[in-house]
Amino acid sequence: MIAASRLLLLSVLLVLLGGCASWGDDDWREPQLHLDKVETVKARLLQQEFVLHLRVDNPNDSRLFIRNLSYSVWLNDLLLVQDDVSLWRSVGGHARRTFKITARTNLWQHLKPLVKLLKSNQALHYRLQGELETGLIIHQDLHLRRSGEIMPGDLKPE
Repeated sequence: MIAASRLLLLSVLLVLLGGCASWGDDDWREPQLHLDKVETVKARLLQQEFVLHLRVDNPNDSRLFIRNLSYSVWLNDLLLVQDDVSLWRSVGGHARRTFKITARTNLWQHLKPLVKLLKSNQALHYRLQGELETGLIIHQDLHLRRSGEIMPGDLKPE
């Protein structure tokens, strides 16, 4: 009786291990992360609040669970925002979903370098870096890195 129960337990463990091996499917593709839009909510002297619209495209059959986002936003060499946000959302298979993330910063500490950058006629380089933590049981981190250029003249009102 004991030998039969051990054999049954061993068989169940082997079947479960075979199931775990199939989780590492070869046709899994990394989801794409995009910064769609930046919205200004409040622009006070000591605190500025923005809403970042982050779009996640899931090209896989299975649902993508998102737990956390760590990100930073840079303008040239100035760190403007750095935050860690708990999301706990999901994106269905072959679906797209946009998340709104509130970003708060104090640009007052960077006022002199920002004014100097905005007065120049050279392009400003922006950079968004982030790490998206996904999964419920099996965790996987997705890296986000977007950059581009802004002309200071485009930011000035006419």
